[in-house]
Amino acid sequence: MSGSGSKSRTSNEVDAWLATGHRPFVVVISGPSGVGKSSFVKQLLAAGLNLEYSVSATTRPRRPHETEGRDYFFLDREEFRRRIQAGDFVEWAEVHGEQYGTLRSEIERRLKDGKNVLLDIDVQGGRAVRRVFKDGVFIFVLPPSLRSLEERLRGRATDSDQTIRLRLDNALREIKLVSEYDYAVVNDDLDSALDRVASIIVAESCSTSRRPSLVST
Repeated sequence: MSGSGSKSRTSNEVDAWLATGHRPFVVVISGPSGVGKSSFVKQLLAAGLNLEYSVSATTRPRRPHETEGRDYFFLDREEFRRRIQAGDFVEWAEVHGEQYGTLRSEIERRLKDGKNVLLDIDVQGGRAVRRVFKDGVFIFVLPPSLRSLEERLRGRATDSDQTIRLRLDNALREIKLVSEYDYAVVNDDLDSALDRVASIIVAESCSTSRRPSLVST
């Protein structure tokens, strides 16, 4: 009888382990301006990968079409500063005179709900996120060439020549840091590149390191 009971408990443990699935994780997408990160984010969220986007906080004014809590959390400078001092941000930076940051609570809430969390941030932000979420998946999106990146930036017709040169200089600096990332995907064709990124996320979801340890039977 004791042997039968032991076997039953072991089977129950294995069944419970099989039902747990993988431990959710953070996915960081980085890459130079103009490489197509926004398209990546939009389509990845619609791809059925159990991904949710982490909404950032910012001090910049809300635009007419934007919604609090969906596009950004809009904070005044005093509140943003208070949250920095309280350690509420996983990472933050000042861009063109306004502050942007990723709230730790937003990431942790989604992870607790069993969702993988998608972040679209720069290399500096990626470093900060890795210090907190060491088991995250860090993917760098590369252009096929700097020339193609310049053509894409100029094709947007939104920046001055000086701004484009600055963005290209920044791109070169960021690309040199690609080895800090787990994966590098060249965006030579959006659909093909998206397939590769989606495959990375699926493979990481199947990693045994993302499952709880199974007690020996």
